[in-house]
Amino acid sequence: MWIMGQPSDETVYQFSVGLDAPANVILTDVPQSIKDLVEQKGLAYEMRDGLTEEQFVNLSDKFTDGIGFDDIVVLDPRSAKRVGAAARLIARRGTMNLVGQTPMDGLVEFDLSRLHYDYISFMGNTSSDIDASYGEERNRCELRSGGLAVMIGAGGPMGQMHVQRAIEQATGSQTIIATEINAKRLETLKNRFVPLAEAKGKKLFVVNPMDDEGLLPDLVAKFSDGRGADDVVVCVPVAQLMAEGSAMMNPEGMLVLFAGAPSGTMAPLDISRVYTNNAQYTGTSGLRIEDQMLVLDRSLAKALSPDLSVAAIGGMKTAKEAYQSLIDGRFPGKIVIYPQFHDLPLMGLDEMADKMPKVAEKLGPGNAWTLEAEKALFEHYL
Repeated sequence: MWIMGQPSDETVYQFSVGLDAPANVILTDVPQSIKDLVEQKGLAYEMRDGLTEEQFVNLSDKFTDGIGFDDIVVLDPRSAKRVGAAARLIARRGTMNLVGQTPMDGLVEFDLSRLHYDYISFMGNTSSDIDASYGEERNRCELRSGGLAVMIGAGGPMGQMHVQRAIEQATGSQTIIATEINAKRLETLKNRFVPLAEAKGKKLFVVNPMDDEGLLPDLVAKFSDGRGADDVVVCVPVAQLMAEGSAMMNPEGMLVLFAGAPSGTMAPLDISRVYTNNAQYTGTSGLRIEDQMLVLDRSLAKALSPDLSVAAIGGMKTAKEAYQSLIDGRFPGKIVIYPQFHDLPLMGLDEMADKMPKVAEKLGPGNAWTLEAEKALFEHYL
């Protein structure tokens, strides 16, 4: 753990829950109250005062072999440049806890890919209790119930899943704004998910931000009373869109980076809002077996409809073609390969009326794949 403070700060800080026992604690320019706390715990610590931003990396090399600090605590953060330099040294799955009341002097340049791939977590609070930043109360991990969500790049397979999940989640967003610049994907979003939103008593607006640059910010302002979105999910790996998404959310909002931006994708983030207003910046990559089981459980409970993600089907012989189609973005959704049908051609569900009319009859609204359509496929073509 690395605790960094301000030489002039005389705040009496505390760990209300109790400081765990890291193997090493490094203290930089911290007030006397922090030294006392560490000594009371009997923890091994070293002082490294007066460091410049350029010297931070040497600290990481010496004490972590360059892996980075598991936990960095910044007391009374003032300099965005200093916080940004320290944030580069957070270890994978590590945290930065910012405790203070005064916003920093600017935005923090941060590698967005680390939120997505390394599960870096920023947290904070405005009290003198360092432990108050931790726990579920300060670290929301779900869409805000009844709130406004913006899904950027929502027309791809992953974006559609986010839109669908927000609609079908009983305690999820009440209003969803989905953006997409591809005309075919835009139409799929409208046909497939606007009726679903209406059936669930929610509002879904599908927009192409290229058609009218002012439409998206106007909609966000309208449905948030000018405060900004509660949740912004970015499904395209573009730093500019990620930064714009951050600026679009309200002070207590959450930014979710669901697209794998290349390593070194730097963008400015208003990290001050993490401790002054409890804003959240998060991302994820990959999943566990337990996560897959959770999806299956929700599907069986009819709380989630994975069939809506399907855009095409094909037989085993088309597997290679299907992979290439994913790369090319040929279909606006997922592809299901049926090993039982070796020679079944790869086709989009919107082609099925011409190629497989008996199966097409069983498709749902917006040409959505259904269990009945799958049964018809096996009945007529196996």
